[in-house]
Amino acid sequence: PRWSRDVFAGILLSAIPLLCCGALLIAFDVYAFRHSFAWVRFSKMLGAAIAVPLIEEAFFRGIVLGALLKTGRQYMSIFATSAIFSVIHFLKAPERTSTIVTWASGLNSIAHSFGQFGNATMLVSAFATLFLIGWILADARVLTRSLWLPIGLHAGWIFASGTFNRVARQETLALPWLGENLLVGIVPLGVTGLTWVIMRAWLKYGRAPKA
Repeated sequence: PRWSRDVFAGILLSAIPLLCCGALLIAFDVYAFRHSFAWVRFSKMLGAAIAVPLIEEAFFRGIVLGALLKTGRQYMSIFATSAIFSVIHFLKAPERTSTIVTWASGLNSIAHSFGQFGNATMLVSAFATLFLIGWILADARVLTRSLWLPIGLHAGWIFASGTFNRVARQETLALPWLGENLLVGIVPLGVTGLTWVIMRAWLKYGRAPKA
């Protein structure tokens, strides 16, 4: 079915570039493998990677973007939705990351790390990454006229970032190029942009036309 293909493609499009980036960071000794793997925490993260995209995409790209698109201003609607998405995730940063899944908990590892830096460039790049993620998800929703590809992309980012953080630990802080996880910093911003380019190419050349 088309929906399952879009979900699977979205997961691959977002997770593979991020994990490749992580592998390079390990190769350059920025990260190192952990000595143990927390399976219980991994199972909770896996649950979040499934539940959070369903909840957040239904709200942000389904309800909010859907309502704004009725104005007929597509790019303004995408911009506004992305801004709302990034601001809410920025302001909803908890004191500590929570295992409880709510509509505003997706990618909370990004927002949680904002408070760790006083570096203005890092804050800008972190917020820009959130905004770009929101834009890509909205763009996927508009181009496919469904939520399945955004759900897959969202799930891939949560899964890849969460998995990498559980198998590797950061050895070197390289501000502003890299923050405390794979979704914060100038390098992750570039990787996210690469996902957008690949997604656009796949939609143009790899995805079968609608029946």
